Amino acid sequence: MSAETFKQELARVFDDDLHTKQWHNYVDYAIIGLILLSTLEVFLSTYDGIVDRYGLWLMIVDYFTTAFFSIEVTLRIWAADQIDPKYRGFWGRVRYCFSFYGFIDLISTYPFYLHFFMPVPYVALKVFRIARLMRIFRYVKAFHILRKAMCSKKDEMIVSLEFLTIITIILSFVLFFVEHDAQPDVYDNGWTSVLWAFAQYIGDPGGFADTPPITFVGRVIACIIGVLGIAIFAVPAGLVASAFSEVMEEDAHESDTKKWADEIRHCFKFVQCRYTKLLRTPQYVPFATIQQKYNLSVEEILSAVKDSTDLRIKNLATALCVDDRPADKLVVEHFLVNRPYGGFINRHSKVTIVSTSSVVEVATGHVAYYLAKMGGFNYVSKEIIQDMDKSLSYYNIVDEDGEPNLRLFLDDINSLITGPDCWVVFLLSASGGEDPVYPTQFHYIVGGPKGMDNYDIPNLTVKDTATFDSMMRELSSQIETKYGLTSDLQRYHAGTNPKNIARHIDSRANAFTIRVAWSVTCWDYRITQISKTIAEAFGKYFEPGIKKDVPDDMKDRIVGEDYGYRFYSDTVFKSEKNKV
Repeated sequence: MSAETFKQELARVFDDDLHTKQWHNYVDYAIIGLILLSTLEVFLSTYDGIVDRYGLWLMIVDYFTTAFFSIEVTLRIWAADQIDPKYRGFWGRVRYCFSFYGFIDLISTYPFYLHFFMPVPYVALKVFRIARLMRIFRYVKAFHILRKAMCSKKDEMIVSLEFLTIITIILSFVLFFVEHDAQPDVYDNGWTSVLWAFAQYIGDPGGFADTPPITFVGRVIACIIGVLGIAIFAVPAGLVASAFSEVMEEDAHESDTKKWADEIRHCFKFVQCRYTKLLRTPQYVPFATIQQKYNLSVEEILSAVKDSTDLRIKNLATALCVDDRPADKLVVEHFLVNRPYGGFINRHSKVTIVSTSSVVEVATGHVAYYLAKMGGFNYVSKEIIQDMDKSLSYYNIVDEDGEPNLRLFLDDINSLITGPDCWVVFLLSASGGEDPVYPTQFHYIVGGPKGMDNYDIPNLTVKDTATFDSMMRELSSQIETKYGLTSDLQRYHAGTNPKNIARHIDSRANAFTIRVAWSVTCWDYRITQISKTIAEAFGKYFEPGIKKDVPDDMKDRIVGEDYGYRFYSDTVFKSEKNKV
């Protein structure tokens, strides 16, 4: 197991979720049990009789739990970037250490070792162990609800506290001026009246502000402060109670949306291609199918998709030419997410299939995924919308520095390019939406101008034109013979744009684009067979002599696991929710 895979496993172990039915939850329960055992040890060590009789056992428990938590906390810090991307790098780890739970982890574990380097009494350090009990909060749902309730009303509570503070300060100064003449020795400065006023809110438990007013106006002010003393607790209590109600409703809604999203994922049960007999997930599932199968309303489907990270809504009308005036038809797509931008799979192949526009093109990401899977190729796909004001596609790069996750997207592609014999294939759709319907269905683009169907042009993105040309001619012939589909080289699309992504990756690679008509990617029931034909051609010319077989999960159905992308859940990142 690689270090990165081990770190991903740790991220699942430290997810703090006791309701996921994973074996990792046993680790969570072990941590909780040892926290309680450690707390019990500290409590029992306060009894001299127990220490005299069982001191050795208490010390063993103390040392064992400390060693265990030292390893656990260290691993948490190391794997923090997998738990949340904001903790990446050195300063990200520092940020984690000063988060609420990170700080509790530190002070409840590492101070133990000060005893070996500093003259600090060991018993005095045990006070930090009690803080370990607060670590249980991360597993307690009630505490999360309380925290969410407090945070949701934070601004209102700050405003009410500011108001009460200002009013109290004003009244305390008025109190000083009216009481100073009557009690000059008691109210000799403004601090006395301010201290007395604020002490009333907590009942003056230490008697340090035992200076009651004796004038009529002073007693009126004291009554007002008494009323404010009620308000200072009543207002926040009311706000928190209101927030509790709201958070409980949100929590119930969140549970419902998770259940609905899981039901939608089950709609992506593997289907078998009638020609190849291979299994795959459906490209999309219509709303009507989901409603019929799980009795979900349109609002429930929308809510489930909005709150999920691997589902999105598409309109099939965008995959048809607008001249045909297609009727809107909403469908749900399911996709792989293991990167902040979408999906990434390194199969250590010389060929990488890249879908730059899955997030906006119906079915393109699905075709790219299975093309890469059947050919044993690497796979990179832009699946997630993180900023509606930014470019939705990475095919043409407008702002390399300003695009969220674009740098990671490019770095991942470049990490797969190991030499001049590597090939990067960008897959996009054509002949739909506002584009005209072209006579050909497969459009190859190698960096030349539109209408230029040869390679006698500068700045080609393909270096090995002989290999590419042989592949294109044979594949075009097969596609036409088997499926009646035709191809062209840059007849209708250009590749000269300097913003084209093929010009922003490692220049050693051979890069080209295939635009495939939506009539093929979205509507042709032979798409699995067509993809297999393309994969075989790529393998023959780009990875000659390397025999690859179709993965077993496309051949044999595993009942209960034959849907969606669940087998990649180990590497799922916490990313921003997809927008509908």
